[in-house]
Amino acid sequence: MVKAEEVRSLGVVGAGQMGRGIAQVAAQSGLGVVLVDQSPEVAKAGVERIREALERLVDKDRISAAVRDATMERIGVRDGLADLGACEFLIEAAPEKEELKLQIFEKLGQVARDDAILASNTSSISITKLGARSGRPESVIGMHFMNPVPVMKLVEIVRGLPTSDEAYQVTVDLARRFGKVTIGARDIPGFIVNRMLIPLLNEACYALYEGLGTAEDIDTGVKLGLNHPMGPLELADLVGLDTCLYIASVLHEELGDDKYRPCPLLRQHVAAGWLGRKAGRGFYRYDDRGQRL
Repeated sequence: MVKAEEVRSLGVVGAGQMGRGIAQVAAQSGLGVVLVDQSPEVAKAGVERIREALERLVDKDRISAAVRDATMERIGVRDGLADLGACEFLIEAAPEKEELKLQIFEKLGQVARDDAILASNTSSISITKLGARSGRPESVIGMHFMNPVPVMKLVEIVRGLPTSDEAYQVTVDLARRFGKVTIGARDIPGFIVNRMLIPLLNEACYALYEGLGTAEDIDTGVKLGLNHPMGPLELADLVGLDTCLYIASVLHEELGDDKYRPCPLLRQHVAAGWLGRKAGRGFYRYDDRGQRL
C-alpha cells in the first residue's frame, strides 16, 4: 500500500461543489490533481469554477497571483475513470446516490494501481459496502469533507470494517497536508456530523411546514439564539435539498427511528426541483452566482 510521502497525484471523481473544493485544496497543497466527471466538458467547467474561486481570493489579497497560477497548473482533466490508474490516492465525490457510488467503486477497483487508496466523500453511505464492491476493501476509506471544502477545517475519517491501519494513517496524513483537522467516525449512517446536523435541518423544515415562523424567522432565531453562523434552512440550501433528503432517508431507513423521518415539505421542494443554491431556488431564491436575492 502507498505511503503518505509517496502520494503525489490525486484523482478526484466528480467536478461538482465538493469535488471542485477537494481538487482546489489538494492542488494548493502541492499535489497534482486529475479531475474526471461524466464527461470532459463537465470536468472542464468544474476547473473554470475553481479558477473563478481562486481569482476571488486574489482580489481579496488572500493569495497571490503566483499561487493562483501554480494551483491551476497542477489540475488536469481526463476523460473518465480509466484515466486515474496512475494516481496514488483517489477520492470519489459523486452525487449522494448509493448505486452510482457502488458502480464507481467497482470500476475504481479495476483501474486503480494495486497500492492505491480509494476514498469516498460520502456523508451517509456505508464505507464497508463500497469497499466490498471495489474488490479491495482494506484500501477503501471514508474521507468526508465539510462544505465549502476550502473554508471548513474538518474532515471525518471513516473506516469500513476491513479498512487497514495503513490506509487509515495515510488518509489522516493526507488530510493534514491539506491543512485540515481530522476526527474518526464509525461506519454507521450519518457518521458524526450528519447524524446531528440532518435532524436539525429536518426539524427546521418541520417548523416551516407547521407555520411556526417564516424561513427568515427560523434562520434568524437559530443564528442569534444559538449563535450559529448560518440558519438551518439557508444551510440546507447550501448543502442541497436533494442531498439533505437522501441522507435523512438513509438515516430513517437504516436506523429505523422516526426522529429521522424526512419532512413532507422537504420532499415537496425536491420534487419541484427547488434544490437550493445550485438550482437557483430552495427555501430562498438565488442569482446565477449563488447569491441570495
